Amino acid sequence: MHDLFLALLYGLVAGLMIPAGGYLASIERIQPRWLEQEFRHSMIAFGGGILVAAVAFVLVPKGLELLSLWHGLAAFFGGGILFALLERLRKKHAGANAQFYAMLTDFVPEAISLGAIIASRSADAALLAFFIGAQNLPEAFNAFREIVANGKRARPGILRSFFLLAGIGPLAVAVGYLFLRELPMLTGGLMMAAAGGILFLMFQDIAVKAHLRYSQAPSLAALAGFAVGIVATALVGKGG
Repeated sequence: MHDLFLALLYGLVAGLMIPAGGYLASIERIQPRWLEQEFRHSMIAFGGGILVAAVAFVLVPKGLELLSLWHGLAAFFGGGILFALLERLRKKHAGANAQFYAMLTDFVPEAISLGAIIASRSADAALLAFFIGAQNLPEAFNAFREIVANGKRARPGILRSFFLLAGIGPLAVAVGYLFLRELPMLTGGLMMAAAGGILFLMFQDIAVKAHLRYSQAPSLAALAGFAVGIVATALVGKGG
């Protein structure tokens, strides 16, 4: 019961980073033009750096602990292909909500994996929970700005939707905890597939949107995001 409570708590905190990111994006009266351009691109790059750190420090290493090399590679490329298909569908149907759907695409499988990892009493659970929450913040920031730019929804309504989405965290974690705890190969496959999908999105979508002509700030922000992963691995990982 203690582990299940911990899993739900991790999922809730990670999910609450979605409305937190949306709230930060709603504050734009200090320097609107700067916020819209350099800061937004830097947030995209920062989130991308954290995503790469999650892949490098948790998803791939932990996934390969649970799978053989060849099964891991198959899941890795399978995830990339699946995300490529989802990306194509998003471009056709998601419109101005593309960043929003991208956020959910990597959040849900990672949260399910987190539940399974907590059930196995792995020391990597706290580290993965940190990465999920840390990446949700900038991704939600950019999703909020993208929806606002479309002009079809009011800001308070968007924030309410983001708060409702926070509930996906505990729900997905509970699914992983209750149903994948005895299926380590499936858990490893899910983690490797998420890693492959995230790397695909990095080079297909995130890195492109993060680039800002005549400014190096977004590229430096990507380094900062990856540095967060290094520090978290050193502190949270060793502490676990």
